[in-house]
Amino acid sequence: MSRMRVDPAIAPASEERGLLHRLVQSGLTDPRLALRARMVLMAADGLQNRAIAERLGVGRAQVARWRARYAQWGIAGIEDDVPPHPVAARGVAEAGADAAGGLPPAEWPPDTPAAAERALNPSASTRFMPPRGARQLMPREALMERLVDARRQRCVVVQGQAGSGKTSTLLAWRRILLSLDFDVAWLSLSPEDNELPRFFDGVLASIAEVDAGIARASALLAGRSDSGDAGIELWVIALVQGFGNRQREMVLMLDDLHHIDDARVLQALQWLLDYAPPHLHLAFSSRSPVPLLLERLRAQGQLTELGMRELRFSAEESERYLADQLGSMERHDAKALHELTDGWIAGLQLFALDLRGRRGAPHAPVQLRDAQAFSSYFEREMLGRLSAQELDLLTRSAVCSRICAPLVAALLAGAPPAAPIKARLDRLVDDNFFITQIGGHDREAWYRLHPLLRETLLARLALWPAAARRALHQAAQDWFAARGDIDDAVHHAVEAGDMERALAMVEGCARELLASGELNQLSSLLRRLPLQGIEARFDLHVVHTYVQMYARHFDGIGHSLQRMEQQRDTLDACQRYDIVLLRCAMAAQLDDPDTVAALLPQLLDIPENASEMARSGRSNVLCWLDLGEGRYAHVRQAFDDDRHDGGSPRSRLLGRCMHALGLAHQGQAGQAERMLREVLRASEQRGVAYVGLTYTAASLLAGILHEQGDAEAARALLAPRIALVERVALAEIALRARLVLADALWIAGRRSEAFACIDQLEAYAAAGGMDRVLAEALVVRMRRCLQQGEMDQGLAVLQRLDALAAGRAGDASSTGARTALAAQRARVEMLLQTRDFAAAAARLPALVDAFEQGGQELRAAQARLQSALAQRALGNLAAARAQLLAAVRIGHKLGLLRSMLDVSPEVPRLLDELFSGGGLDPVLEFYVRRVQAAAAPALPQAQPAGPARPAALAVLSEREYEVLALLAQAMPNKKIAKVLNVSPDTVKFHLKNIYGKLGVTARDEAVARLRDLGPPGAG
Repeated sequence: MSRMRVDPAIAPASEERGLLHRLVQSGLTDPRLALRARMVLMAADGLQNRAIAERLGVGRAQVARWRARYAQWGIAGIEDDVPPHPVAARGVAEAGADAAGGLPPAEWPPDTPAAAERALNPSASTRFMPPRGARQLMPREALMERLVDARRQRCVVVQGQAGSGKTSTLLAWRRILLSLDFDVAWLSLSPEDNELPRFFDGVLASIAEVDAGIARASALLAGRSDSGDAGIELWVIALVQGFGNRQREMVLMLDDLHHIDDARVLQALQWLLDYAPPHLHLAFSSRSPVPLLLERLRAQGQLTELGMRELRFSAEESERYLADQLGSMERHDAKALHELTDGWIAGLQLFALDLRGRRGAPHAPVQLRDAQAFSSYFEREMLGRLSAQELDLLTRSAVCSRICAPLVAALLAGAPPAAPIKARLDRLVDDNFFITQIGGHDREAWYRLHPLLRETLLARLALWPAAARRALHQAAQDWFAARGDIDDAVHHAVEAGDMERALAMVEGCARELLASGELNQLSSLLRRLPLQGIEARFDLHVVHTYVQMYARHFDGIGHSLQRMEQQRDTLDACQRYDIVLLRCAMAAQLDDPDTVAALLPQLLDIPENASEMARSGRSNVLCWLDLGEGRYAHVRQAFDDDRHDGGSPRSRLLGRCMHALGLAHQGQAGQAERMLREVLRASEQRGVAYVGLTYTAASLLAGILHEQGDAEAARALLAPRIALVERVALAEIALRARLVLADALWIAGRRSEAFACIDQLEAYAAAGGMDRVLAEALVVRMRRCLQQGEMDQGLAVLQRLDALAAGRAGDASSTGARTALAAQRARVEMLLQTRDFAAAAARLPALVDAFEQGGQELRAAQARLQSALAQRALGNLAAARAQLLAAVRIGHKLGLLRSMLDVSPEVPRLLDELFSGGGLDPVLEFYVRRVQAAAAPALPQAQPAGPARPAALAVLSEREYEVLALLAQAMPNKKIAKVLNVSPDTVKFHLKNIYGKLGVTARDEAVARLRDLGPPGAG
């Protein structure tokens, strides 16, 4: 299968087209609805999703979502989550407003990939839409009053047997909540949801129907988290954090929770209950007791539980219900039926249906108080009265969890026209024949059989010959496959026993799903297939191994690689290259550069006809390898080669990341910052498939901002992303990001948070067995302990480092050598701290040589600075000056500020003492002043002689105050950027923060506020 989906055709009738135009033109239309109407009209004019997205400045997934919803449900599909505006509704109906409504593209809400994916699969997207009954639900005032009172509690549980009205109760409550300005997300659960990725996907997509932005971070984690407790908890935390800035109340309703018994899914739900913010509420319906720990919520008064006692109709409610169904009924007859059913709603509904069908014929009703009695009665009294054609239709339909008229037609012998089948289904809905419409407008409608009816029909179907049952599943598979619904097609192929067809379908779309980042869907499909069948198809086996890698199941990867090697003699060049790539990619995940170095000749020898995915994978591995060694020019050349060979967009963007890093290390921080911001914007627009690149760009950008002295901007960029960086980026990127964030927190005075950040880096390294990463974390921990005067703790950390290095004694690998170098760096820092300058001076020349030979110029500059400090303390001023000059030249070349100051608080004073006599060329002299200026805010003794900042402006960071002071001098943004050696984008970032903190909206207001607070020094 080369294509899984085709964009649905849009052909509105003239009347509906006119209504769409009025929605667009009316200034009273909700901006979201106006935007969606524009999308539909452009689709009706024949434009494809890509063209619509480009013209409107939105994502293709967003266009696909609303196009699919309109195709399925018409205008109701695009306005379902937009609250009606009383004036707007009248204005649209009257037609006449001239003003066009709408938000600028930058303010349009994003769509998560999960929601867009499900919107393209109508039979699945109905899971996120509440059922639509043909009749209004009978009001139950007392029950609804209790639920309204519980609307702000953490959890509501509705438990009862099948047919007790659980779903109807939630639906009635939902309508009331919407009228009270609550948001409500809905998910209908099924047995297929009893697996972690599919459950994650369902929850995220249901929330995205209400607010797509909430689910963004969790959506990225869902496809890449491992299945352990840590990965599940991280997913929940990311989801909870998505609600952080949201003020509106939201209720997440999970219908039919009894289908879930997977311990990992239940653990995720438990954490969601435990961690949910006050404005998030959960509601469950279930046939069985909810297997969650609810005692604490019960004790806190945060739980409402409704059982059969509350769900059963009272005698009065039974009488009202029967009268509503039958038009009229004698009270004594209603009382008798109430007693026979004990108020069980499904029993009352069945009796009402039976009475309507008999039209006065005598009958002797029996007790109907449970599902078994229902099934027997339905089989005996109801199904027998259906025509043979109707009974056949319903029985065949039972093989599918959701049905529509064309699907039912495909299941019937002779494939009759769909129109009369739809009419028959609609009549059964109107007659309350235990069939519910769950989606649709005036086009294709979807229906669901009541669970009790479906169970009865499946029991009949079980008596059919096995070949006949397989033929039904085969027909369903063909129908879903023709529509591009790969999930249901594979499900029915497996049920039909056609495993080869199932394998072929998944193989046909697996690489496309992997490349597009749809890991949830891909994982779900692969789990339905036998491992032996996957391993027999090499391309499918490769994709399966990548999925294992994203989930960090390294044992499974090792087994897969072993199986692939056994087939090597039968593979072509591209397939053998896939094995090389997989080995290198796993080594990169485990921070094992030596394995990659050993495979480097094979990695570089890429076949001419290699796929785009192979070229992107090659570029990623080379990026990781050369990034760790500082070979930026080399890795840029590799990406340039891919671009000239028609490499993938991801590869080209990653190449720009490396180009930016190279510019930064040439002292061109402004250009590097601008380039990384462009990459970040581009990768974010491309969604989940580019998540690794998005977080790589964010991490590198934060590193540049921090190096240039803008620690607060770096912290703001990294803090909300750091958990995902460790999940989706290479180890080197994750290491850099954690170290930058820890340093930024330290500079801001948030010492405990900085140590917590180091703790998390150590845990990340330990989980992956990455000794080099762990060593880097320990070096920083020791430095911070020493800076706080905690000598004992510092010595303990040094002992851990020595033990780590000793464990690799004799290890000639790159990891062993770099771990040993980290331990030597820490030993030198300890010697300088304890003022053993002679010992430090003796060790440093070898350390400098090691760094320079390894191409690690930044480390070499820092080691030379340490050497200068040691020589100055020993009185060797000439040697000190020579080392300092060499360090300054490297620092200027690489554009270093923060890295120079991190060596020691004494660096500014050292620069002042050894260069006070002049002798530097003007360029280096200016660079030295920049380093000293960057240190000034952190050194009380080095504060400028000017007046102090007013105390009322303490809410501003040091850099924000600098920007505000320059703003008061009437400098434009570009001039401020030049003075501070940052990009204009960074200046805009600070101005936005300044305006927010001072409560102003423009430059002149901010300057006026500065002046109103009194003359400098008036704090």
